[in-house]
Order: sequence, then C-alpha cells, then structure tokens
Amino acid sequence: MNRAWGLGVGAWGFAVGDSGTAGGGPLPNAAGPSPQPLAPNPFLSVRNVEKSFPEGNGRQFVLRRISLDVAKGDFVTIMGPSGAGKSTLLAVLGMLDGDWTGEYRLLEHVVHKLKHKDRIALGKQYVGFVFQQYHLIDDLTVAENLAMPLSYRDVKADDREAAVADTLDRFGMVAKKNLYPRQLSGGQQQLVAVARAVIHRPALLLADEPTGNLHSSQGKDIMELFRELNAAGTTIVQVTHSEENAKVGKRVIQLRDGWIVD
Repeated sequence: MNRAWGLGVGAWGFAVGDSGTAGGGPLPNAAGPSPQPLAPNPFLSVRNVEKSFPEGNGRQFVLRRISLDVAKGDFVTIMGPSGAGKSTLLAVLGMLDGDWTGEYRLLEHVVHKLKHKDRIALGKQYVGFVFQQYHLIDDLTVAENLAMPLSYRDVKADDREAAVADTLDRFGMVAKKNLYPRQLSGGQQQLVAVARAVIHRPALLLADEPTGNLHSSQGKDIMELFRELNAAGTTIVQVTHSEENAKVGKRVIQLRDGWIVD
C-alpha cells in the first residue's frame, strides 16, 4: 500500500502477520483464479436469469439463461468483452435492476418473488457497491460521505458517528476526514468509495471496474484491499477487464453476448 496516502495494509483493521498476509496465513489463491467447489446451500444462487428489451418485432437479449452459484466467502470475477452483459448482471445481483426473469436467491431470501420495495430494502441490508466512477458527493467531506449509507439505513446518529470513526481508523483516513473529494487523488477517492461501500459491513460486495480510472499502482492497492476484505469473510463479485485484477479472485466467469461461456 502506498504509504504516501497515509495508509497501510494494517490500517484496515485486519491482523497482519510477519508474512504480510491477513491473519499471518496465506492470502486466498494468490497464484490466480481457479474453479472452486460450490457449497451445498450457496450464499447466492441464480437460475435461468434473462434480461431483454423490445426491438422491432422481437427482443434484444442482454442476459441469456444465466445460472450460477456463489458460496459464502467466495471472490468471483466476471469477465468478457464490452457489451457482454457484465454490468447488467452485477446490477441484477445488487437489486438495482428488477426488470428480468428467472430465479434469484440470496441467503434465505427468494429475491424473484419480492416486491420492488422489498428488493430495495434487501439490497440496502446486504449489499455494498463500488463503481468505476467514485460517486462521492462533492459538497460533503470524507466523513460525511461515509455517513451517507448509514443515514438512509436509519442508523441512529450516535451509532453513525461511531461507525464513521471506526471506518476512518480502519482505512487509515483519520487525517483526511474533513477533506472534500476534490482535495483527494483518484486513488484516495476510490478508497473512500470502498470504505463507504463496506461501512455497514455488507455480506456481499459488488465492484464494477473498481480500478478502471486509477493508475496501475493505485489499482494494485485497491485490489490488495479487496483481497484482505475477502480474507476477512466478505463475499465479493467483481467485473473487470484486467487479468491482473482477476488473479486476486478465486474463480472467473466469462460472459459473451449475454451467455456464460467456458
């Protein structure tokens, strides 16, 4: 981690052993992605999910018969060419997009049978998002940006303040809490975005090209953070074009023209 940011691997609240790995043990699959056995009762499961739009006398499909399982603690990378449906699938998993057909289960929740408002509530409870664009609010400080997800989750003011203080400390950003996004580098802004995504300790972290706007060294720092979050138990699904980012995960799913391909 770039120490010039005032950050360090140990500053995220994870134990770091002499080997530099979380908890002193090996980081998951540092050698690269490989197929992982699926749990008998997957953390996340989708079956025959499809999304399409009217086009002429027919329909244009964006997702076709998508079926996949994600185990608790997994780190899945979705790859494929532009237009393959990667971001659309991530939006479905995060319940940002409700206009699809098929089956989706998250933990004990049968998502495809939920009303729109219940899906939104479920997403708020379990899911954190990191986007290529940082989506920080320009007129709010770092601390105020971190507090935003808690405010619309009806977290009490005292608890919000405590959570923000804890997150600032975990991510090594205490000295930057009163700065505005325009006063931060791109890498620092993305770090704030990641911290904001995990401040409510989501069970599922979804990341859409999280290093796409960063220099390579800053991108490596963000992916190292993802590696440590996953080692601490966070389930992650990321979309990326980067082979290097994919190596941080445990397995890769390839999409092409809306289909999962081998």
